Amino acid sequence: MADVAVVTGGAEGIGLAIARRLAVDGARVVIADTAVEKGEAAAAAIGAVFARLDVTSEEDWADLVAVVQANGELRVLVNNAGVNPGPAPLEELPFEVWRRVLSVNLDGAFLGCRMAVRLMKAGGAIVNVGSAAGVRVVGEMPAYVASKAGLHALTRSVALYCGRKGLGVRCNAVLPGSVETPMVERLRTGTGDAAAARARAASLHPIGFVGATDDIADAVAWLSGPQARFVTGALLSVDGGLTL
Repeated sequence: MADVAVVTGGAEGIGLAIARRLAVDGARVVIADTAVEKGEAAAAAIGAVFARLDVTSEEDWADLVAVVQANGELRVLVNNAGVNPGPAPLEELPFEVWRRVLSVNLDGAFLGCRMAVRLMKAGGAIVNVGSAAGVRVVGEMPAYVASKAGLHALTRSVALYCGRKGLGVRCNAVLPGSVETPMVERLRTGTGDAAAARARAASLHPIGFVGATDDIADAVAWLSGPQARFVTGALLSVDGGLTL
């Protein structure tokens, strides 16, 4: 039976890089995303399976179980799907935006972790994609910051639960700094001067540049593989020193 790896938000950016890397490593990858056209094209390009998934929907997660079981046994779940509306004054932040960000970034990860714990009867690995912003907070992004800080705490809670229950499931998180992705580029464009925003982002990282999606994919691959068998509950910063 094939080892299945599910990557949410896998149609582009960090998620696609992760899906590609796990496929190269031999997993039967399921790209789960709301972007059907992009997701199907990405899956076809790397020999993966596509499943439409709104991570905030319990019904969609239930449908995903059938896709997983039709392809093998779930061994890796990467909770990567996330949204970031960009900076805004706190006093002008609509409550519906706050709720949407928390729903996708935190509720979605909870539903994923719950599914994984139910399905990983032979053990496995959950990797959540957090953010340096959950450590080095940004005053103009309260919803995103809160969602990622909550995700970091969820990661540690799930790791402790699975360990104490003897489930053989490890749960860790990677915390990217600024990474070149379509979502980040859209946020930069929204500032009115994308080049200046890109240069400023690089200057904030002691290493002197922003990351590539493969930098995050490599970390996820390690955390989900046997080399990290003694690692659980870890929050691995892959941020060029941003949080130092």
